[in-house]
Amino acid sequence: MSIYTKRQKIRGFTLIEVLLAIAIFAMISLASFSVFDGVIQSERFSNEKMQRLNDIQRAWLVIERDFLQIAARSMRVEGETPLENFIHTEHSSFSTSDESIAFVRHGWTNPGLLIPRSDLQSVAYRINDNVLERLHFNFVDAVTGEEPRARKLIEQVTAFDIEYFYKSKWQNTLIKAQFPKAIKLIVETEDIGIIERKFLIADGLNEVRIMDQRRPDANGDSQNNSTNAQRGNTPSRSSQGDQR
Repeated sequence: MSIYTKRQKIRGFTLIEVLLAIAIFAMISLASFSVFDGVIQSERFSNEKMQRLNDIQRAWLVIERDFLQIAARSMRVEGETPLENFIHTEHSSFSTSDESIAFVRHGWTNPGLLIPRSDLQSVAYRINDNVLERLHFNFVDAVTGEEPRARKLIEQVTAFDIEYFYKSKWQNTLIKAQFPKAIKLIVETEDIGIIERKFLIADGLNEVRIMDQRRPDANGDSQNNSTNAQRGNTPSRSSQGDQR
């Protein structure tokens, strides 16, 4: 058999076979890319959600630290006279139309009193451009025109509400000159929905309020002295002699 006859028996792929193979390979590649892209998108979505939950959890830790250290001290709003209540809440405060809450807290770290300020801190929480912010001032009694320092805590907030626990029930208003047993913050976000957290108020704050009311007045006369005067009690002779 000649060489020419052997060469005629060797055959390659036809054009249809090549096109069919390319089409099959393209379909497999497209399916593999779709699966790979789905895995990448799922991982990205999970990371975003996890970061979002971490930010919210970090915000609640900051808020909890403040509420657990509320001080029985009156505060001033923009240099005004001291308020009667230790907790201030109003819809029109701190340059926001939404509800806000403000109070004085203990435990502002100042090692060795290196910074010329108190360890008390005046803080407030408000909604600004759909962001829950924490405000604080350099000094516990802010003066008129002093701008607070703002820290963004939770974004995409659509609603912010506060409730107070008195006499075994929750209510929307504060009772004058009384600390609530607990405070509930209700935050509604666009992506997660409604989030609620309850914070217990330290026991004994109302007792501190009562003791403050029993202290002597500016003239140095206590309630006990006024009671003795009403009963007609007079100083003894020995005491009169000492006064002479």
